[in-house]
Amino acid sequence: MLNFPGVMYGGDYNPDQWPEEIWEEDMRLFKKAGINIVTLPVFSWAKLQPNEETYDFGWLDKIMDLVARSGMKVCLATSTAAQPAWMSKKYPEMLPVDITGHKRTHGGRVNFCPNNKTYRKYSVALAEQLAKRYKDHPALFIWHIGNEYGVYCYCEHCAQEFREWVRARYGTIEEVNKRWNMSFWGHTVYDWDEIVPPSYLNEMFKDTWNGYPRDSTCFQGISIDYNRFMSDSSLACYKGEFDVIRKITPNVPITTNLMGTFKPLDYYKWAENMDIVSWDNYPSMNDPESNIALRHDLMRGLKDGQPFMLMEQTPSQQNWQPFNSLKRPGVMRLWSYQAMAHGADTIMFFQLRRSFGACEKYHGAVIEHAGHENTRVFRECTQLGEELKKLGDKLIGARLKSQVAIMFDWDNWWAVEFSSGPTIYLKYIEQIEKYYKAFYCMNISVDFIKPTADLSRYKVVLAPVLYMVKPGAADNITDFVKKGGTFATTFFSGIVNENDLVTLGGYPGELREVLGIWAEEIDALFPGNKNRIVVKKPYGEISGTYECGLLCDLIHLETACEIASYGQDFYAGMPVVTENEFGSGKAYYIASDPEQGFIDSFFKQICIDNGIASALDAGRGVEITERFKGDLKYTFILNHNPHAVSVNLWDEKYHDLITGSDMEGAVTLEAKGVAILESKV
Repeated sequence: MLNFPGVMYGGDYNPDQWPEEIWEEDMRLFKKAGINIVTLPVFSWAKLQPNEETYDFGWLDKIMDLVARSGMKVCLATSTAAQPAWMSKKYPEMLPVDITGHKRTHGGRVNFCPNNKTYRKYSVALAEQLAKRYKDHPALFIWHIGNEYGVYCYCEHCAQEFREWVRARYGTIEEVNKRWNMSFWGHTVYDWDEIVPPSYLNEMFKDTWNGYPRDSTCFQGISIDYNRFMSDSSLACYKGEFDVIRKITPNVPITTNLMGTFKPLDYYKWAENMDIVSWDNYPSMNDPESNIALRHDLMRGLKDGQPFMLMEQTPSQQNWQPFNSLKRPGVMRLWSYQAMAHGADTIMFFQLRRSFGACEKYHGAVIEHAGHENTRVFRECTQLGEELKKLGDKLIGARLKSQVAIMFDWDNWWAVEFSSGPTIYLKYIEQIEKYYKAFYCMNISVDFIKPTADLSRYKVVLAPVLYMVKPGAADNITDFVKKGGTFATTFFSGIVNENDLVTLGGYPGELREVLGIWAEEIDALFPGNKNRIVVKKPYGEISGTYECGLLCDLIHLETACEIASYGQDFYAGMPVVTENEFGSGKAYYIASDPEQGFIDSFFKQICIDNGIASALDAGRGVEITERFKGDLKYTFILNHNPHAVSVNLWDEKYHDLITGSDMEGAVTLEAKGVAILESKV
């Protein structure tokens, strides 16, 4: 865990897009806004290396020195996300082949084959030159490798590397045939060269029903492994730069910017190779606050709950969404504090000065096209900068303490949405969002964890749609429940192993004993069709009838007891929600996709049963979290409402870090208002 001197506040700056006479004015405006860190030069490889033999760091020297003289630090990027045109021209094999089999030409960004040795050679060489040149520079604070990795390539070189990756994973061609079930459709292979990447030329296809598209595959085992391989391939690019930088600057932290619920890369593996997780937060203005909070918590969970960096957000509007609304007054400040409430130790923007050309010219910035400080956005950024400076290092390194965890797994995500049935409408993230929201609305903190993580610190663990059960996961869950934990999972869980092969003997496979049920069939409902959850008898907060749909597992009781049954269709009266006492704990199964009201009521009762409650009582639209550091507790109160609210503080005394006031009795927050209350644990 890194200990920053205070909240690092700043963002991406592109001085090479501007004449030098503007740089001094930018420094003045940055300091006025309270900015203490700038990220540069993220996309400047072409200017840093104009040809194969030449490096030109003169302009970067000037801006690095200017930043240092201005009392700020640099998040120094390696610029390797976009190779120069001369490089693509001279080494066209560097350019990727897409899933349709078309070779791309130069342009865009992250437009390289991650397995291309020439790209890796030159990217590592540039990182080495930068590290040698600036290793002792007073402005150097942290390294930022690449930018938003995620390209998949299907070229012949990737095919060769994939075969080697498969050989290393499975050892023999016989084991590959077994793991991928290659007897199906006569796919048995006898030589490594017969393995080809899954693409639209063979196993993959675009599956569209009623305008609802997704990538589908004939062979899930092959396609899931190719996703794993591509995630590992991009990670190898990152690690090449990481290793050379670490050797030269062993005491400077290294990161790269992730993207929340980004499907192509297994971020758990990436986090193992990052000193601190950083990520880019770009919600739409109509995204629920719970979904924004979820992604912060997911990023925090990548490194076992350690604080993270908010590397990018916009001061106002984006440029790439279908509708790029302005952030209303107070929202940028509110969402910045929401990031801190969930574990961020930095607040950073893309971008500091708005570009005047190309696709990001309408992406918001601290300095707008007007070029001065007399704008609403600049005033709001300045206010936030002043407040963050007052916080000092009080919150740096402070951690959340959660009693609830949700299992999240990229392999499972890929497998769920590669599945050939039972419904095209099943989306993994949507299910995660529904269950997370129940706890968010109760202001109960949630950690995101791997299925094989240590569960001993939690009272309640959820695993929505745990379709793929990887080695060790079932034993981990069983041991947790046996020792007194409460576990809950849902329909379409426990179905397959890590290669997407069905665990025979009845669903939910390895989870059957701990859940005390077995599932015979899975019914897929058409959009608009619903069934009902009928609660057998009042179960605390749960009573009456609720809608359900999407999928309905037809389950049989073994050691479990029924909480609710289906209300209609030929399986009316069969169990839909079950409870199984196992060892000292309990395991629950929700066999269909319920309306949000059921999920909210069900997990409210689970929390009551486990003695889990919010730090403070608050009304709708008020978010409360706690971070802990030593013997101090920091309670964040965030008012997402368009009106003022009052929150009862009961008998505890607090000190508000933002206003400097002592608080007791109650705190009143204006619309979009924030309080950070310090107290003894």
